Amino acid sequence: MFKEIREDINSVFERDPAARNVMEIIFCYPGLHALWIYRVAHWFWVNEFYFLGRFTSHLGRFLTGVEIHPGAKIGKKFFIDHGMGVVIGETAEIGNNVTLYHGVTLGGVTWDKVKRHPTLEDNVVIGSGSKVLGPFTVGKGAKIGSNSVVVKEVPENATVVGIPGRVVMSQEKQPESRPDLEHGKLPDPEAKAISCLFDQIRELERKYATLAEEHAELKKRLDNAQQ
Repeated sequence: MFKEIREDINSVFERDPAARNVMEIIFCYPGLHALWIYRVAHWFWVNEFYFLGRFTSHLGRFLTGVEIHPGAKIGKKFFIDHGMGVVIGETAEIGNNVTLYHGVTLGGVTWDKVKRHPTLEDNVVIGSGSKVLGPFTVGKGAKIGSNSVVVKEVPENATVVGIPGRVVMSQEKQPESRPDLEHGKLPDPEAKAISCLFDQIRELERKYATLAEEHAELKKRLDNAQQ
């Protein structure tokens, strides 16, 4: 238990430059409190004390603004930054070293009592406001941009943005052990498409100007020949 607590505190130091000391992390990080409360609720749940699990989870939601169903499965070094508005459903599965920002939802898309929430593999980073909906897998090292809505499987090391979410970049190399949190460097497919259109327009204008010059020169030669 104490080893896990140390890992949790260290993961905050690794992923939040605002963290200055251990006491600040222990008392002032609601995402960390939500994780610790979840572990108690999950213990009740797996030992079939379902009401106590749900009630403990409910208290955690009231105190932290983070709703984690006690039936969810969460790995080591899980980090919720800021935390408010995060929702993690009952059949969600989260690997090691995963980072979620505020407003993230790991939700389901069916009322059937089956696996209906996503599985996040190791080293996944999900930006603020994103919704990951359905019983599919987000591969190792994947990044999901802020406010994206993801409804289908994400390959390993891919970057997904937009509504609906689509892969805009995929890397072959394995991700670093420390998550990349620089959301401002995620690619913008709309901006890239517009830039390509402008490039094509400029090329067409260049070709038109060349053809116009050739036409004028040819016309001048024909006029001289007729004279």
